[in-house]
Amino acid sequence: MARELYTARLEQKECISESTQCYHFRFVLEDLESFPFTSGQFVSAVAEDSNGKQQTRAYSIASAASGNRFELCVNRVEGGFFSNHLADLPDLPIGGTIRIHGPHGHFILNSPITDSILVATGTGVAPMRGYTQSLFPEDGTDRSEGRDIWLVYGTRHETDLYYHEEFEALAQRKPNFHYLATLSRAKESWNGLRGYVQDHVARIVEERAARLGLPLPQPGVDPAIPAKELKFDIYAYICGLNNMVSGVRDRLAGFGWHRKQIVFERYD
Repeated sequence: MARELYTARLEQKECISESTQCYHFRFVLEDLESFPFTSGQFVSAVAEDSNGKQQTRAYSIASAASGNRFELCVNRVEGGFFSNHLADLPDLPIGGTIRIHGPHGHFILNSPITDSILVATGTGVAPMRGYTQSLFPEDGTDRSEGRDIWLVYGTRHETDLYYHEEFEALAQRKPNFHYLATLSRAKESWNGLRGYVQDHVARIVEERAARLGLPLPQPGVDPAIPAKELKFDIYAYICGLNNMVSGVRDRLAGFGWHRKQIVFERYD
């Protein structure tokens, strides 16, 4: 069954990191009055390459639902057809269009909202930005229900921290949003966290358990409870390359976390 394709017109294009050639895009679907999706989902972009072959690439949406608009965060890849097609001005100028279908995917926050640890590296921060925008929208509404939300965002260099100022500002406004940016190859001038995301995730879990008087590792889940009925007071949402995702999952499993508590999406 053929998927319905929509025409998306480019409204904004901005290079948000020269070192990694990362671009932020905002598109509008002019044929639709609204484009409803759940933060964490993705769209698939479709185009023909120079050989007439149809190419499709999935991109996590880097925003919360807002009318008929959506945003993407894309690293330009050397030799990559679609990232170059999007980033190059001759191929896609402001006002230019692409074809997309979607939304797709199940990498979404559990409902009702719980304490949540969001873990990302690189452009894996895209769905996390969507989560934070949906939980803490600009109109002042707070959909977090007072739950603690941690964003642990790791990259090699400070210049590769996409949306860094935006997350810092949100953490200043919302005391239950905690932004932890960590660099694995930081310069001496960097005053923030260092090292890998899994180490900082482990510290969050340990400190939370101590504060709430919870045992670690956590006691096992009653096997008599059907998987679809399992409920937890905290979840982790992980997006990035496979090695990072596996590293975080292993650390959480070591604390006795159930696999249903660990929601992930990897893009390699």
